[in-house]
Amino acid sequence: MIIGYLLAAMAALGSGVGSVLESAGIRRAGAFGGDSDDFGKIGRQPLYFTGVTIDILGFVAGAAALHRLPLFLVQSVLAFSVGVTATISAIMGTRLGRMGWTSLGVAATGLVALGLSAQPGPAHSLPPGWRWIILGMVIPVCLIGFYGSRSGSRWCAAALAFGAGLGFTAVAVSARTLHLPHEFLQWFRDPSVWAIILNGVAATAVFALALQKGTATTMSAVMFTTNTVLPSVIGLTLLGDSIRDGWAVPAAFGFVLAISGAVALAHFSAIPAGPLMTPGARHTQAHDAGSRMAVESS
Repeated sequence: MIIGYLLAAMAALGSGVGSVLESAGIRRAGAFGGDSDDFGKIGRQPLYFTGVTIDILGFVAGAAALHRLPLFLVQSVLAFSVGVTATISAIMGTRLGRMGWTSLGVAATGLVALGLSAQPGPAHSLPPGWRWIILGMVIPVCLIGFYGSRSGSRWCAAALAFGAGLGFTAVAVSARTLHLPHEFLQWFRDPSVWAIILNGVAATAVFALALQKGTATTMSAVMFTTNTVLPSVIGLTLLGDSIRDGWAVPAAFGFVLAISGAVALAHFSAIPAGPLMTPGARHTQAHDAGSRMAVESS
């Protein structure tokens, strides 16, 4: 059980650090969603791929944790990676005010309650038909990415982050229910393996588009809120995830604290303190903060 908690913490740390490096790489490349060669620019940035590599290592740790702990706990710990992102950004010069640190504490308190209330154990297997349905989630994820990359709507960045969260939801559910055969070549006959690969790649690409149009902390908050609530509901209703006897209320309370704390943290770290600013000024300051992160991380 302790190993499961350590793996989940490593996953959150890797995801948070990876998000910062990916965002810094995108800012350094000057890829803000207005150029047809944006992906080419990102592809020439080693900093971005360093972030992706750390993200992948975090995913491996998270997948290992999912074999030991319920989805609602592991995904909530992963949502706390927005706190890791905000803390690193604050260290690198992006101000995080009193309300931001308070939100960070609220989210951490919720995670403690969830950790105490979770009942460790393996998940139920998914019927074969459901495995194909989860694999097919790559289609709406790609459609959201296609729409978001061509839209100038103010909700475009949030929609892309939601699409990434949807893709990572499919990855989490597949990883939680995955039972690999002993022979390596048999792995790729399991639709859950392809669901992890294809949805993971699609979600990573869509999240890259979201980072072009929004700040790392805000996009991470939207993605991880989606990637926490949906898998938690699926785990509790379909996969046999359970809560310790007598701990249902603390678990619900902790879940609300963890998610609301992460969302509030994204809000207070994205909106600068001080006099009221126009939307254009906020966008300029967010752009400048991202540029500072890219320079200071080199």
